[in-house]
Amino acid sequence: MRTQVAIIGGGPSGLLLAQLLHVRGIDSVVLERRTRAHVLSRIRAGVLEQGLMGLLDEAGVGERMHREGFPHDGTLIAYDDQMFRVDFTEHTGRHVMVYGQTEVTRDLYDAREKAGGAIEFNVDDVTVNDADTDRPYVTYRIGDAAKRLDCDFIAGCDGFHGVSRNAIPASVRREYEKVYPFGWLGILSETPPVNDELIYASSSRGFALCSMRNANLSRYYIQCSLSDSPGDWSDANFWDELKRRIPAEQAEALITGPSIEKSIAALRSFVTEPMRWGRLFLCGDAAHIVPPTGAKGLNTAASDVHYLYNALRQFYEEKDAEGIDRYSERALARVWKTERFSWWFSSLMHRYPDQSEFDIKMQRAEIEFLRSSPAAQAAMAQNYVGLPY
Repeated sequence: MRTQVAIIGGGPSGLLLAQLLHVRGIDSVVLERRTRAHVLSRIRAGVLEQGLMGLLDEAGVGERMHREGFPHDGTLIAYDDQMFRVDFTEHTGRHVMVYGQTEVTRDLYDAREKAGGAIEFNVDDVTVNDADTDRPYVTYRIGDAAKRLDCDFIAGCDGFHGVSRNAIPASVRREYEKVYPFGWLGILSETPPVNDELIYASSSRGFALCSMRNANLSRYYIQCSLSDSPGDWSDANFWDELKRRIPAEQAEALITGPSIEKSIAALRSFVTEPMRWGRLFLCGDAAHIVPPTGAKGLNTAASDVHYLYNALRQFYEEKDAEGIDRYSERALARVWKTERFSWWFSSLMHRYPDQSEFDIKMQRAEIEFLRSSPAAQAAMAQNYVGLPY
Protein backbone atom coordinates (compact mmCIF):
# COMPACT_ATOMS: atom_id res chain seq x y z
CA MET A 1 0.00 0.00 0.00
CA ARG A 2 1.16 3.54 -0.75
CA THR A 3 0.10 6.96 0.49
CA GLN A 4 1.52 10.47 0.59
CA VAL A 5 1.58 10.81 4.39
CA ALA A 6 1.67 7.90 6.85
CA ILE A 7 0.28 8.98 10.22
CA ILE A 8 1.19 6.83 13.21
CA GLY A 9 -1.42 7.34 15.92
CA GLY A 10 -5.20 7.67 15.71
CA GLY A 11 -5.69 10.14 18.55
CA PRO A 12 -6.83 13.73 18.07
CA SER A 13 -3.55 15.08 16.66
CA GLY A 14 -3.19 12.33 14.05
CA LEU A 15 -6.84 12.55 13.06
CA LEU A 16 -6.75 16.36 12.87
CA LEU A 17 -3.69 16.25 10.63
CA ALA A 18 -5.36 13.64 8.41
CA GLN A 19 -8.55 15.69 8.07
CA LEU A 20 -6.72 18.93 7.30
CA LEU A 21 -4.69 17.15 4.63
CA HIS A 22 -7.85 15.61 3.20
CA VAL A 23 -9.43 19.05 2.79
CA ARG A 24 -6.44 20.01 0.62
CA GLY A 25 -6.52 16.77 -1.39
CA ILE A 26 -3.44 15.24 0.25
CA ASP A 27 -3.77 11.51 0.89
CA SER A 28 -2.93 9.86 4.20
CA VAL A 29 -3.33 6.58 6.07
CA VAL A 30 -3.75 6.55 9.86
CA LEU A 31 -2.32 3.64 11.87
CA GLU A 32 -3.82 3.14 15.35
CA ARG A 33 -2.63 0.58 17.90
CA ARG A 34 -6.01 0.20 19.60
CA THR A 35 -9.67 0.26 18.52
CA ARG A 36 -11.79 3.33 17.89
CA ALA A 37 -13.86 2.50 20.99
CA HIS A 38 -10.73 2.37 23.15
CA VAL A 39 -9.47 5.72 21.87
CA LEU A 40 -12.85 7.29 22.57
CA SER A 41 -12.87 5.87 26.12
CA ARG A 42 -9.89 7.98 27.17
CA ILE A 43 -10.79 10.84 29.54
CA ARG A 44 -8.72 13.92 28.80
CA ALA A 45 -8.78 17.69 29.20
CA GLY A 46 -11.37 19.74 27.42
CA VAL A 47 -10.20 23.37 27.24
CA LEU A 48 -9.57 24.43 23.64
CA GLU A 49 -7.46 27.42 22.63
CA GLN A 50 -8.42 29.78 19.85
CA GLY A 51 -5.86 28.22 17.51
CA LEU A 52 -7.26 24.72 17.92
CA MET A 53 -10.80 26.00 17.40
CA GLY A 54 -9.65 27.59 14.15
CA LEU A 55 -8.02 24.36 12.98
CA LEU A 56 -11.19 22.37 13.70
CA ASP A 57 -13.16 24.88 11.63
CA GLU A 58 -10.62 24.67 8.82
CA ALA A 59 -10.88 20.88 8.92
CA GLY A 60 -14.66 21.15 8.63
CA VAL A 61 -15.37 19.56 12.02
CA GLY A 62 -16.14 22.56 14.23
CA GLU A 63 -19.92 22.69 13.97
CA ARG A 64 -20.77 20.56 17.02
CA MET A 65 -18.06 22.24 19.09
CA HIS A 66 -19.64 25.64 18.47
CA ARG A 67 -23.12 24.27 19.13
CA GLU A 68 -22.44 22.25 22.29
CA GLY A 69 -19.23 23.73 23.71
CA PHE A 70 -19.08 26.30 26.48
CA PRO A 71 -17.17 29.53 25.70
CA HIS A 72 -15.22 30.68 28.76
CA ASP A 73 -14.25 34.34 29.01
CA GLY A 74 -12.13 33.94 32.14
CA THR A 75 -10.99 31.72 34.98
CA LEU A 76 -10.95 31.90 38.77
CA ILE A 77 -7.86 31.75 40.98
CA ALA A 78 -8.41 30.82 44.64
CA TYR A 79 -5.97 30.88 47.52
CA ASP A 80 -6.93 30.06 51.06
CA ASP A 81 -10.46 31.49 51.34
CA GLN A 82 -10.00 34.22 48.74
CA MET A 83 -10.74 34.18 45.01
CA PHE A 84 -10.32 36.50 42.04
CA ARG A 85 -11.03 36.33 38.33
CA VAL A 86 -8.70 36.69 35.34
CA ASP A 87 -10.79 38.07 32.46
CA PHE A 88 -9.57 36.70 29.14
CA THR A 89 -11.74 38.84 26.87
CA GLU A 90 -10.83 42.03 28.71
CA HIS A 91 -7.12 41.40 28.25
CA THR A 92 -7.06 39.63 24.87
CA GLY A 93 -10.45 40.00 23.20
CA ARG A 94 -10.62 36.19 22.96
CA HIS A 95 -11.97 33.22 24.91
CA VAL A 96 -11.38 29.49 25.28
CA MET A 97 -13.90 26.72 24.66
CA VAL A 98 -14.76 23.95 27.13
CA TYR A 99 -15.39 20.94 24.91
CA GLY A 100 -14.13 17.49 25.83
CA GLN A 101 -11.17 15.96 24.02
CA THR A 102 -13.24 12.81 23.63
CA GLU A 103 -15.82 14.84 21.69
CA VAL A 104 -13.12 16.41 19.50
CA THR A 105 -11.83 12.92 18.72
CA ARG A 106 -15.35 11.63 18.01
CA ASP A 107 -15.98 14.50 15.57
CA LEU A 108 -12.70 13.76 13.79
CA TYR A 109 -13.43 10.02 13.53
CA ASP A 110 -16.88 10.76 12.12
CA ALA A 111 -15.37 13.12 9.54
CA ARG A 112 -12.68 10.60 8.60
CA GLU A 113 -15.30 7.90 8.13
CA LYS A 114 -17.53 10.19 6.08
CA ALA A 115 -14.59 11.11 3.84
CA GLY A 116 -13.67 7.46 3.33
CA GLY A 117 -10.22 8.07 4.76
CA ALA A 118 -8.10 5.03 5.52
CA ILE A 119 -7.58 4.02 9.16
CA GLU A 120 -5.93 0.77 10.19
CA PHE A 121 -6.87 -0.28 13.74
CA ASN A 122 -5.23 -2.86 16.01
CA VAL A 123 -1.83 -2.42 14.42
CA ASP A 124 1.17 -3.94 16.17
CA ASP A 125 4.96 -4.05 15.72
CA VAL A 126 5.00 -0.66 13.98
CA THR A 127 8.46 0.18 12.65
CA VAL A 128 9.65 3.35 10.93
CA ASN A 129 12.04 2.53 8.07
CA ASP A 130 14.41 4.66 5.98
CA ALA A 131 13.11 7.95 7.39
CA ASP A 132 16.43 9.57 6.56
CA THR A 133 15.93 8.84 2.83
CA ASP A 134 13.44 10.11 0.26
CA ARG A 135 11.65 6.72 0.30
CA PRO A 136 10.48 6.12 3.86
CA TYR A 137 8.03 3.38 4.74
CA VAL A 138 6.28 1.88 7.76
CA THR A 139 5.92 -1.82 8.49
CA TYR A 140 3.40 -3.24 10.92
CA ARG A 141 1.21 -6.23 11.67
CA ILE A 142 -2.54 -6.71 12.04
CA GLY A 143 -3.07 -10.10 13.61
CA ASP A 144 -0.85 -12.51 11.70
CA ALA A 145 -0.70 -10.35 8.56
CA ALA A 146 2.50 -8.39 7.90
CA LYS A 147 1.93 -5.08 6.10
CA ARG A 148 4.00 -2.33 4.53
CA LEU A 149 2.99 1.27 3.91
CA ASP A 150 5.17 3.27 1.50
CA CYS A 151 4.91 7.04 1.71
CA ASP A 152 6.52 10.41 1.12
CA PHE A 153 6.45 11.48 4.78
CA ILE A 154 5.76 9.97 8.21
CA ALA A 155 3.97 11.87 10.99
CA GLY A 156 4.60 10.42 14.45
CA CYS A 157 1.45 11.27 16.43
CA ASP A 158 1.62 8.20 18.67
CA GLY A 159 2.18 9.71 22.09
CA PHE A 160 4.89 9.58 24.71
CA HIS A 161 5.09 5.77 24.71
CA GLY A 162 4.87 5.38 20.93
CA VAL A 163 7.56 4.19 18.54
CA SER A 164 8.11 7.38 16.55
CA ARG A 165 10.38 9.31 18.91
CA ASN A 166 12.70 6.34 19.41
CA ALA A 167 12.98 5.94 15.64
CA ILE A 168 15.19 9.04 15.74
CA PRO A 169 18.72 7.85 16.60
CA ALA A 170 19.80 8.51 20.19
CA SER A 171 22.88 10.27 18.81
CA VAL A 172 20.58 12.83 17.17
CA ARG A 173 18.01 13.32 19.95
CA ARG A 174 18.37 15.46 23.04
CA GLU A 175 15.73 15.16 25.75
CA TYR A 176 14.83 17.58 28.54
CA GLU A 177 12.67 16.50 31.46
CA LYS A 178 11.33 17.65 34.82
CA VAL A 179 9.33 15.16 36.92
CA TYR A 180 7.08 16.76 39.53
CA PRO A 181 6.98 15.25 43.05
CA PHE A 182 3.19 14.82 43.15
CA GLY A 183 0.25 13.66 41.07
CA TRP A 184 -3.33 14.65 40.34
CA LEU A 185 -6.16 12.50 41.62
CA GLY A 186 -9.14 13.17 39.35
CA ILE A 187 -12.74 12.08 39.38
CA LEU A 188 -15.56 12.44 36.89
CA SER A 189 -19.07 12.79 38.33
CA GLU A 190 -22.52 13.26 36.87
CA THR A 191 -23.09 16.44 38.85
CA PRO A 192 -23.42 20.11 37.85
CA PRO A 193 -20.14 22.06 38.07
CA VAL A 194 -19.63 24.13 41.20
CA ASN A 195 -19.02 27.24 39.08
CA ASP A 196 -19.59 28.36 35.51
CA GLU A 197 -15.82 28.84 35.13
CA LEU A 198 -12.80 26.75 36.11
CA ILE A 199 -11.41 27.28 39.61
CA TYR A 200 -7.68 26.81 40.15
CA ALA A 201 -7.13 26.65 43.91
CA SER A 202 -3.94 26.85 46.00
CA SER A 203 -4.13 25.91 49.67
CA SER A 204 -1.89 24.79 52.49
CA ARG A 205 -3.20 21.26 51.84
CA GLY A 206 -2.25 21.33 48.16
CA PHE A 207 -3.70 22.21 44.79
CA ALA A 208 -7.26 21.59 43.58
CA LEU A 209 -9.06 22.18 40.28
CA CYS A 210 -12.79 22.43 39.70
CA SER A 211 -13.54 21.81 36.03
CA MET A 212 -16.39 20.51 33.89
CA ARG A 213 -17.30 18.70 30.70
CA ASN A 214 -20.86 19.97 30.37
CA ALA A 215 -23.75 21.27 32.46
CA ASN A 216 -24.22 17.89 34.19
CA LEU A 217 -20.75 16.37 34.04
CA SER A 218 -17.98 17.68 36.29
CA ARG A 219 -14.27 16.94 36.51
CA TYR A 220 -12.44 17.61 39.79
CA TYR A 221 -8.80 17.14 40.77
CA ILE A 222 -6.72 17.32 43.92
CA GLN A 223 -2.96 17.18 44.29
CA CYS A 224 -1.91 13.87 45.82
CA SER A 225 1.14 11.82 46.66
CA LEU A 226 2.79 9.78 43.91
CA SER A 227 2.55 6.79 46.22
CA ASP A 228 -1.27 7.02 46.29
CA SER A 229 -3.53 4.83 44.17
CA PRO A 230 -7.16 5.56 43.21
CA GLY A 231 -8.30 2.76 45.49
CA ASP A 232 -6.84 4.60 48.48
CA TRP A 233 -9.48 7.30 48.07
CA SER A 234 -13.17 6.71 48.66
CA ASP A 235 -15.55 9.16 47.00
CA ALA A 236 -16.43 10.59 50.41
CA ASN A 237 -12.77 11.19 51.27
CA PHE A 238 -12.18 12.87 47.93
CA TRP A 239 -15.11 15.26 48.32
CA ASP A 240 -14.11 16.11 51.88
CA GLU A 241 -10.56 16.90 50.82
CA LEU A 242 -11.68 18.96 47.83
CA LYS A 243 -13.92 21.07 50.10
CA ARG A 244 -10.96 21.80 52.38
CA ARG A 245 -8.95 23.19 49.46
CA ILE A 246 -11.46 25.59 47.88
CA PRO A 247 -13.08 28.72 49.36
CA ALA A 248 -15.88 28.08 51.87
CA GLU A 249 -18.55 29.62 49.63
CA GLN A 250 -17.66 27.26 46.80
CA ALA A 251 -17.40 24.28 49.16
CA GLU A 252 -20.92 24.95 50.44
CA ALA A 253 -22.28 25.13 46.88
CA LEU A 254 -20.53 21.92 45.76
CA ILE A 255 -22.92 19.15 44.70
CA THR A 256 -21.33 15.75 45.20
CA GLY A 257 -22.18 12.34 43.83
CA PRO A 258 -20.67 8.96 42.99
CA SER A 259 -17.62 9.01 40.74
CA ILE A 260 -17.95 7.38 37.33
CA GLU A 261 -14.19 7.48 36.73
CA LYS A 262 -11.26 7.91 39.09
CA SER A 263 -7.57 8.01 38.21
CA ILE A 264 -4.20 9.45 39.19
CA ALA A 265 -1.95 11.22 36.70
CA ALA A 266 1.74 11.86 37.26
CA LEU A 267 3.02 15.28 36.19
CA ARG A 268 6.06 15.91 34.02
CA SER A 269 7.53 18.46 31.66
CA PHE A 270 9.33 16.87 28.72
CA VAL A 271 10.72 18.03 25.36
CA THR A 272 12.73 16.19 22.75
CA GLU A 273 14.76 17.97 20.10
CA PRO A 274 14.69 17.93 17.12
CA MET A 275 11.09 17.21 16.15
CA ARG A 276 12.11 16.20 12.62
CA TRP A 277 14.55 13.60 11.34
CA GLY A 278 14.66 13.26 7.59
CA ARG A 279 11.07 12.62 6.53
CA LEU A 280 9.83 11.72 10.01
CA PHE A 281 8.03 14.45 11.98
CA LEU A 282 6.97 14.25 15.63
CA CYS A 283 3.68 15.78 16.77
CA GLY A 284 2.16 16.22 20.21
CA ASP A 285 3.03 13.91 23.10
CA ALA A 286 5.51 12.03 20.94
CA ALA A 287 7.70 15.13 21.20
CA HIS A 288 6.66 16.92 24.39
CA ILE A 289 4.62 16.64 27.58
CA VAL A 290 3.32 19.43 29.81
CA PRO A 291 1.76 19.19 33.26
CA PRO A 292 -2.03 19.52 32.98
CA THR A 293 -2.13 22.87 34.79
CA GLY A 294 -3.55 25.23 32.18
CA ALA A 295 -4.69 22.45 29.78
CA LYS A 296 -1.92 22.84 27.20
CA GLY A 297 -1.35 19.22 26.14
CA LEU A 298 -3.90 18.89 23.34
CA ASN A 299 -3.50 22.53 22.40
CA THR A 300 0.27 22.24 21.98
CA ALA A 301 -0.22 19.12 19.86
CA ALA A 302 -2.58 21.19 17.71
CA SER A 303 0.08 23.83 17.16
CA ASP A 304 2.44 21.10 15.91
CA VAL A 305 -0.30 19.95 13.53
CA HIS A 306 -0.67 23.53 12.29
CA TYR A 307 3.03 23.79 11.42
CA LEU A 308 3.23 20.32 9.87
CA TYR A 309 0.00 20.62 7.89
CA ASN A 310 1.07 23.93 6.41
CA ALA A 311 4.55 22.59 5.67
CA LEU A 312 3.07 19.61 3.79
CA ARG A 313 0.54 21.80 2.00
CA GLN A 314 3.38 24.12 0.95
CA PHE A 315 5.41 21.14 -0.29
CA TYR A 316 2.63 19.57 -2.36
CA GLU A 317 0.86 22.70 -3.60
CA GLU A 318 3.79 25.06 -4.09
CA LYS A 319 6.68 22.60 -4.55
CA ASP A 320 8.43 24.46 -1.74
CA ALA A 321 10.27 22.59 1.05
CA GLU A 322 10.81 25.65 3.25
CA GLY A 323 8.06 24.67 5.71
CA ILE A 324 9.37 21.10 5.90
CA ASP A 325 12.90 22.30 6.56
CA ARG A 326 11.81 24.70 9.32
CA TYR A 327 9.12 22.57 10.94
CA SER A 328 11.15 21.60 14.01
CA GLU A 329 12.44 25.12 14.56
CA ARG A 330 8.99 26.69 14.34
CA ALA A 331 7.22 24.05 16.41
CA LEU A 332 9.83 24.07 19.17
CA ALA A 333 9.81 27.87 19.46
CA ARG A 334 6.16 27.69 20.51
CA VAL A 335 6.53 24.46 22.48
CA TRP A 336 9.09 25.99 24.84
CA LYS A 337 6.86 29.01 25.51
CA THR A 338 4.00 26.65 26.36
CA GLU A 339 6.29 24.59 28.57
CA ARG A 340 7.26 27.78 30.41
CA PHE A 341 3.64 28.73 31.06
CA SER A 342 2.67 25.25 32.27
CA TRP A 343 5.75 25.09 34.53
CA TRP A 344 5.05 28.59 35.92
CA PHE A 345 1.37 27.91 36.60
CA SER A 346 2.17 24.56 38.21
CA SER A 347 4.86 26.15 40.38
CA LEU A 348 2.46 28.90 41.41
CA MET A 349 -0.45 26.69 42.50
CA HIS A 350 1.02 23.49 44.00
CA ARG A 351 2.67 22.70 47.31
CA TYR A 352 6.07 21.05 46.93
CA PRO A 353 7.43 18.67 49.59
CA ASP A 354 10.72 20.58 49.88
CA GLN A 355 9.23 24.08 50.12
CA SER A 356 10.60 26.27 52.89
CA GLU A 357 8.55 28.91 54.72
CA PHE A 358 10.29 31.49 52.54
CA ASP A 359 9.21 29.63 49.39
CA ILE A 360 5.60 29.58 50.58
CA LYS A 361 5.70 33.33 51.28
CA MET A 362 7.08 33.94 47.78
CA GLN A 363 4.34 31.79 46.27
CA ARG A 364 1.69 33.77 48.14
CA ALA A 365 3.26 37.06 47.05
CA GLU A 366 3.23 35.89 43.43
CA ILE A 367 -0.48 35.03 43.60
CA GLU A 368 -1.29 38.39 45.21
CA PHE A 369 0.76 40.18 42.55
CA LEU A 370 -1.27 38.36 39.89
CA ARG A 371 -4.43 39.50 41.65
CA SER A 372 -3.39 43.16 41.78
CA SER A 373 -1.53 43.59 38.48
CA PRO A 374 -3.42 44.07 35.20
CA ALA A 375 -0.14 43.46 33.35
CA ALA A 376 0.37 40.10 35.08
CA GLN A 377 -3.22 39.11 34.37
CA ALA A 378 -2.81 40.12 30.72
CA ALA A 379 0.28 37.91 30.40
CA MET A 380 -1.57 34.97 31.93
CA ALA A 381 -4.62 35.55 29.74
CA GLN A 382 -2.48 35.71 26.57
CA ASN A 383 -0.90 32.36 27.40
CA TYR A 384 -4.15 30.74 28.52
CA VAL A 385 -6.18 31.57 25.41
CA GLY A 386 -3.21 30.51 23.31
CA LEU A 387 -0.13 32.15 21.85
CA PRO A 388 -0.31 32.86 18.11
CA TYR A 389 1.03 30.27 15.69
